[in-house]
Amino acid sequence: MEKTNKQYDQVIANCREIFLSKMDDYGTAWRILRPVSITDQIYIKASRIRSIEEKGTSLIDEGIRPEFIGIINYAIMGLIQLQLGPSESEMDKNSTLTLYDQYFDQAKSLMQAKNHDYSEAWRNMRISSYTDLILMKLKRIKQIEDNEGKTQVSEGIDANYLDIINYAVFALIKIDFIENNQN
Repeated sequence: MEKTNKQYDQVIANCREIFLSKMDDYGTAWRILRPVSITDQIYIKASRIRSIEEKGTSLIDEGIRPEFIGIINYAIMGLIQLQLGPSESEMDKNSTLTLYDQYFDQAKSLMQAKNHDYSEAWRNMRISSYTDLILMKLKRIKQIEDNEGKTQVSEGIDANYLDIINYAVFALIKIDFIENNQN
C-alpha cells in the first residue's frame, strides 16, 4: 500500500502541475460550465482513449496519457462545480487550489479504503478496463443528471466523479510506473 500511496502522490503532483499551468493560461474559465458540460468533456476524453485502444493508433500526436490527466482534472472541476455551481466570475488561484487539493485528498482516501478491501486488485486489471469503467460511470452520471440529480438507492454524481478520478489515476500509475518498470 505504501508503494501505491507514493505512486498516487506522484500522479497527483503531475496532474496538479498541469492544472496550475492551464490556470495560468486560461484562468478559471471552466467555472462557466454547467456540470452536464463537464460530464460531456470527460466523455469526449474517455471516448478518445477507447478509440485509440481499439484502433491502435491516433491521428493527433498525443497518446492516452494526457487524456487520463484531463479526465482527472475535469472530474475535479466537476466536483467543484457541484459544490459551487457555475459562475461567470473567476475564482482566485488559492481558493481554486484549496478545493482542488481537497477533492484529490477525498479521492485518495476513498482509494485507500477500497484498496484495503480489494487488496490492490486494480494492479491486475488492464488499462482498457479502466477506460470502460470510466465510460460506465459517465453513463451513470448522465442518467442521474437526466433525473435531475435524484437517485433511489445509488450513489450520487460526486461519488461517480471520485471513482472516475481513481480509475484514471490507476491507469496513469500503470502507464508511468508499471509499464515502464519503475517503482
